[in-house]
Amino acid sequence: MKTKIFLDSGDPKETKDSFSLLGFLDGQTTNPSLIVKNPQAQERLARGEKFSRGEVYDFYQSVIKDIYQIIPNGSISIEVYADKKTTVDEMLKQALLMNSWIPTAHIKLPITHTGLEVARILVDKNININMTLCFSQQQAAAVYSATYGAKKGQVFISPFIGRLDDMGVNGLDLIKNCLEMYKNSDGHVEVLVASIRSLKHLLASFAMEADIVTVPFSILKDWKEKIEPQSSAKKLKEIKYEEIGLKEPWTQFNIDHDLTNIGIEKFCSDWNKLIL
Repeated sequence: MKTKIFLDSGDPKETKDSFSLLGFLDGQTTNPSLIVKNPQAQERLARGEKFSRGEVYDFYQSVIKDIYQIIPNGSISIEVYADKKTTVDEMLKQALLMNSWIPTAHIKLPITHTGLEVARILVDKNININMTLCFSQQQAAAVYSATYGAKKGQVFISPFIGRLDDMGVNGLDLIKNCLEMYKNSDGHVEVLVASIRSLKHLLASFAMEADIVTVPFSILKDWKEKIEPQSSAKKLKEIKYEEIGLKEPWTQFNIDHDLTNIGIEKFCSDWNKLIL
């Protein structure tokens, strides 16, 4: 199979279970919302105890190291905390810290002007990145331009297909359009399909030969057992392909998207649930 399979989870137990289920695991993605769902974090919050700002990074690091022990050769995505006020220097400081935790990290950055500036700096430092909360082809083009010159495998882009479906738009069209746009490129950006909500999403991503899929454990089980979950009959709006030249400076692309802003707010809100 061409497509690499990642687990989308902040729980090392699910890492073990996924590896046992499949016999392999190519990597794992994490984010603030998934770290909040970690059983240890939930137990602590249930006792009415939150983390200090320093403790929450220590906890995140411990989760990442536990995952690394299970899949030492797999890419593990670690996400910076970034709200609208986060500066380039603040984001970069987090990125460098998180990159020091394990040797197989991909640092997750939002597709914002600040995130793309940091992406360029990290690529120049030979650090792997995962540009997250992608909802448009323009954003995908900006990521390609901002990271031009990176090595293959150094840059992932994560289109969130389930969140587009939630808005009545066909998220799988975005995957198709990104793959088409990158088809004749230098290949330094790999498309990582995120926010997979169903077996249909997973199988369609395989059929399109997406570079990577990141999948919740429950859907990996469905796939392994070949059980098709109930799917929605809702008609989704098509996302039309745009003819976009990838050689333009990234600042020329329209990277603004409401769902990116909503996603940033959600991740920040979940992260702040852990902090005193």
